[in-house]
Amino acid sequence: MNHAEDDVNEAIAGELALLDPAVRASRARFAPLLDPEFVEVGSSGRRYTYEDMLAWLPGDPGSSPDGPRYEPPSIQGVVLAPGLVHLTYETDFDGLRARRSSLWRRGNGEAGWRLYYHQGTPVPPGTR
Repeated sequence: MNHAEDDVNEAIAGELALLDPAVRASRARFAPLLDPEFVEVGSSGRRYTYEDMLAWLPGDPGSSPDGPRYEPPSIQGVVLAPGLVHLTYETDFDGLRARRSSLWRRGNGEAGWRLYYHQGTPVPPGTR
């Protein structure tokens, strides 16, 4: 495995962690995975900042162990520049599909990989 593959795999591991209800429900577990400059444009069209996400995520239905789960069949990634990985995938969340795009950047020192930007776009029913 080469350095680029390692970077992509680390970003994918972070993305999968953020989809895990146990991580989503724990601010202590998900906050270190978000970049302090994090921004999301959700599938609802709403814009979230780092602080918004810290407040919102624990109460999201996808954060409940008994609730619906985000199910990505596969995630693809590419290194855009040193320390910057772009991931793309599709999720099914309780019958609602969304195409998703995430930018992960490597922090300095012990920070590791953090989610810098995320966007979810709804997929209309019947669309391939």
